Amino acid sequence: MFTENDLRELAEFVAPASVLSVYLNTEPEKGNADAYKLRLRNMLKEVEMPKDVDAVEQYINHQYDWSGRGVIMFSCTSEGLFRAYQVAVSIRNLVNVGDRPSVKAMMTLLDSYGGYGVALVDRQETRLFSFHLGELREEESMVGERVKRLKKGGGSSAGPGRRSGSGGRHRAMSEQIDRNMKAAAEFASNFFAESKIRRVLIGGTDDNVALFRSNLPKSWQSLIVGSFPMNMSASHVEVLKRTMEIGKEAEKRRIKKLVDDLITAVAKGGQAVVGLEDTLSTIKGNRVNILIVTEGYREAGYRCVECGNVLTTDQSCSICGGKVEAVADVIDLAASAVLGLGGDVEVVQPSTKFDKVGNVGAILRY
Repeated sequence: MFTENDLRELAEFVAPASVLSVYLNTEPEKGNADAYKLRLRNMLKEVEMPKDVDAVEQYINHQYDWSGRGVIMFSCTSEGLFRAYQVAVSIRNLVNVGDRPSVKAMMTLLDSYGGYGVALVDRQETRLFSFHLGELREEESMVGERVKRLKKGGGSSAGPGRRSGSGGRHRAMSEQIDRNMKAAAEFASNFFAESKIRRVLIGGTDDNVALFRSNLPKSWQSLIVGSFPMNMSASHVEVLKRTMEIGKEAEKRRIKKLVDDLITAVAKGGQAVVGLEDTLSTIKGNRVNILIVTEGYREAGYRCVECGNVLTTDQSCSICGGKVEAVADVIDLAASAVLGLGGDVEVVQPSTKFDKVGNVGAILRY
């Protein structure tokens, strides 16, 4: 499992020698260890980096425990770099050689499966889950005051409005539920913050979900992507399955809106650009707030050997006038550069609308 900090650290790593990046799918239901080892050898057959190939194969043969659904590895032996991340979600096989780790596929995984917080709530109990890349990271629970149920029927000798009457008991029960929900919301807010949650789901009855949601701070309400009915005794496996289903649909809607907002901003002359050349021109000046690129989109191009500026032509660098060299994929370089400068990268699924404007664009800081 990797975190956003791991991703940014890798994005900032630039080596004078080549870096080998390997993504290997190891889904147990689609093959065994021997089959995946053979696939890896075939993937690495054309890579002329014997020490790094050996480092990757040594890890797979002697350290990988085969409990995950995929593994991501980066090696640059001349600079003392070797990183391996086991993931519980399926990934696409990929081999890349360049002067920095290829992290674009990791961004896709983080966007799709990273940082889910789930709260299961009822009138007394709250269970909290932190899921990251298809794995349970943490689970906590709290129990509030016991909520006494009112018996149906039966009168009371107490006068109207007195605490011991049915009206008083209703108020007492309602106040007890409110106290429990406020305490649960505070408990959840602290849990979500400590777990670095990026999106929130709530499980329970409609009434309990609505009451819990209303007690959350607005900052967390804005990260809620859905709710669902779920028994309080459900296992974390059941909760994870439902979370991933709802999360994927919510992510599709969010990404669609992001692309629509980008295209609208460009049409209105706002702080946004689309197309490869215009997008690349905004990166070096640290103008990019969010880089948006279609998954699988690659373009060959050039990079300045002096300042690292990424270009689409082989002319001298437009920033420093230095010489340029050909690179196989400027999109991967652009994504790493944006992350290294503190911006965000969103890798989106292919769509006709985004394809028409060039499969890449950016929402700008200024």
